[in-house]
Amino acid sequence: MEPASGAEPADAAGDAAEALDHPLPEGVRRRVVALVSDAFGALTVADLPAQLRQYARFTPTRRAKFAGNAMAAAVETDAVFRSRVAEKLREAQADLAAALEAGAPPAAADPLDVAAAAFVLRPAGWVKLVAAAGEEAQRADAERVGEETRRELERLREELAHARELQRAGGEQVRVELDAARKEAESLQRKLRSALSDVKRGDAALRKVNAEIDGIRGDAAARVAAAESETRRLKARLAEVEAALETSRRATREGRSIEDMRLRLLLDTVLDAAQGLRRELALPPVSTRPADTVDAVEPGRMTPKDIAARALSETDPALLDQLLALPQAHLVVDGYNVTKTGYPTMPLEKQRLRLLGGLSMLAAQTGAEMTCVFDGAELAAPVLLAPPRGVRVLFSKAGVTADELIRQLVRAEPPGRPVVVVSTDREVADGVAKAGARPVTSALLLKRLSRVS
Repeated sequence: MEPASGAEPADAAGDAAEALDHPLPEGVRRRVVALVSDAFGALTVADLPAQLRQYARFTPTRRAKFAGNAMAAAVETDAVFRSRVAEKLREAQADLAAALEAGAPPAAADPLDVAAAAFVLRPAGWVKLVAAAGEEAQRADAERVGEETRRELERLREELAHARELQRAGGEQVRVELDAARKEAESLQRKLRSALSDVKRGDAALRKVNAEIDGIRGDAAARVAAAESETRRLKARLAEVEAALETSRRATREGRSIEDMRLRLLLDTVLDAAQGLRRELALPPVSTRPADTVDAVEPGRMTPKDIAARALSETDPALLDQLLALPQAHLVVDGYNVTKTGYPTMPLEKQRLRLLGGLSMLAAQTGAEMTCVFDGAELAAPVLLAPPRGVRVLFSKAGVTADELIRQLVRAEPPGRPVVVVSTDREVADGVAKAGARPVTSALLLKRLSRVS
């Protein structure tokens, strides 16, 4: 059923002529929200204002609960939407709508329903109907509150009269009970004073016992602390004794191992020397005669003068070859003393590599044991160096010079083993010579290495 073509202009004219000068009474507003919520189901989404379309799928109850304010505002401000709701109201409550539009609202109808329908339909005089409904609702509320107040007042009067009657009837009994309670209270007070006195005596005894217990605990704690201290001391002493015993055992094992190694090395040296002498002194089984052992000059042989002329000087590289040809020879080199003598302008890293390369070739030629010692104090960081084959490379520890490390190496060798020390440092040469080693100059080794390269 479409609204008449003049309905909306008429509503607009009526709205302009009549307007509420105060908010809708709460009861009327709730009825208006209910009417709009019921009309939702018969309207399409396109018929709804934009702010109400999100509630189109809600049930009437949930719609009235969550969209009540929005629906009331839309009915009041949106004439098109109000006319659509009015149309659904005319279909649902035709008698009420006809009576309102005729200007004769039913006398038996609820004033709130009449005011809500008038607010939606906007017939002539609708503002008065809404105001009258509000006044009627207020009057009904006032009458209801007055009636409830009167009933409550009557109830309170009855309770007061009953309380007075009970007071009069029970006054004597209360006085009797009060006297009995007073006497009982006096008895309880006497018992309480006695109990308090007992409690005070008990507190004094308890404090005394606690003091004695604290003293016993302190004495026990002191004894326990002394016992723990003594136990710790004994444990520490036991640990020291065990450590000393283990150190002694390890020193004994290491000492025996070092002495065995020194003795074995010395024995190998003696055996190699004996084998060399055996080869040098071996006589032919048939041709050699005792007379052949007599020292004399034979025709065509070298004279003692010629032999003396063949003695090697301290600067002859052949001297180093003779020394390294001795059985089990050990060559100890003062590294930086040699490199700074031979090529001092090169960086330390290249000095080390050049010297170690030459020593590796010399070790391969002679078969002698070789150890090269560098001073660790000149290192800015740990050296990443792979020692060449046949050469042992050592750096002195912090606080120990290379000279001292060389003297330690010489002292570690068994007496009788040929040890050759290369250093120009006179203090080093004198020290190793006293320990039984043969010192040679750095220049001699450099000459020999130049021949190797």
